[in-house]
Amino acid sequence: MERIILVGHGSPKKDANNVEIIGGLLHRMLHPGCADHCVKVAYLQFAQPDIGAAIDACVAEGSRRVIVHPFFLYGGVHVTRDIPAKIAEGKKKHPGVEFVYTQSLGIHEGLARIIVERIRSAGASAPEDIERRSFEIISQEADLSMLPAERQPIVRRVIHATADFEYASGLVFHPDAVRTGISAIRAGKDILTDVEMVRTGINKRLLARWGASVSCGISAGPAEGDAPQGKTRAEMGIERALKGEHTIGIIAIGNAPTALLKVIETFKAEQPACPPLVVGVPVGFVNALESKVLLSSQKFPFITNLSRKGGTPVAVAIVNALLTMAAEDA
Repeated sequence: MERIILVGHGSPKKDANNVEIIGGLLHRMLHPGCADHCVKVAYLQFAQPDIGAAIDACVAEGSRRVIVHPFFLYGGVHVTRDIPAKIAEGKKKHPGVEFVYTQSLGIHEGLARIIVERIRSAGASAPEDIERRSFEIISQEADLSMLPAERQPIVRRVIHATADFEYASGLVFHPDAVRTGISAIRAGKDILTDVEMVRTGINKRLLARWGASVSCGISAGPAEGDAPQGKTRAEMGIERALKGEHTIGIIAIGNAPTALLKVIETFKAEQPACPPLVVGVPVGFVNALESKVLLSSQKFPFITNLSRKGGTPVAVAIVNALLTMAAEDA
C-alpha cells in the first residue's frame, strides 16, 4: 500500500493553510473514484498536522511506501534540509517502510502556463470579459471541430455552464433540432419549462426581442395535494400546458423525467404536424437516463444527453445558446 504526503510551509495566518485543497485535487487526479485517504497533507511549521504525524498516519493505515512531495517553488533550506530531516526521523521510527522524496515544484513549463493564464485573467473583471475568457479556455481544451458548426455554440455554452467537458461528445441532436429551435424563436413562439428554476434562467431580454414568453408547467398545474397518486406536479403541469391553447416552440425539461415522458407520450399520441423542439436533459438516478434514451429515438426534434447528468444549468444553457444564435444570425 502506498501513501502520498504533500508538505506545505504553513503560515500563522490560518486561512493561508489550504494545501488540503491541492491535496484533494491531486488525489482525484491520481486515484479517480477512490474513497481512501491516499493523499495526505502536512505542514512544516505553524499548522497541523506536522510531517511526523502525517507519516505515522500513513503507516497506521498499512502503507509500506510513503511518497513525500515538498509543495515549494524552489529547493531552499526547507526543501534540502528541514523536510529531509523529518523524513529521516520517520525512517528510524518505521524501519520497514520505504520513503520516496520528490523534487520541489522548481522550474517547469507548466508553471509558466499558469502564470500566462493568471496574466490573461487579471483584466477579466467585468462579466463579459470573464465569459469571453471562459470560452477561450473551452476552445483551447476541447476540440469541437468535428461537430457540425450549428451545434458548436450550444455544446460550448453547456460546457461553460457545467465545467464538464464530457458534454463535448455527450449531447445528442435530432438533425432538425437547431433549425427548429431557432425558427421557433424567430417566429415568436413561447417556451415551456418543467420547473421554475429553468424558467428563471432563460434570458428574457433576448426572448423579448421576438415578442415571446416563457412559462413553467408547474405553475399551470395542480397544487401539491391535488396531483393524482403516482403523478408528479411537473408531469401534471406539462400535461395541462400541452392541452391548452398555446404557441409553444420549445419545451425545456431540466429536472423531471416524468415531465419528459409525458411530452413523449403526448406527441406520440397526437403526432403534431409541427412539433416544438424538446430539450430533454433531466438529471437523476430514477428514470432520468431512461427518459432521455426514449427521447433520442423519437422522430420529432430534440436535444438530449445519454447519461444521468443534466439538470437546470444544461437546459438553460441550451435554450440561451439558441436565443443567442437566433439574434446573431437574424
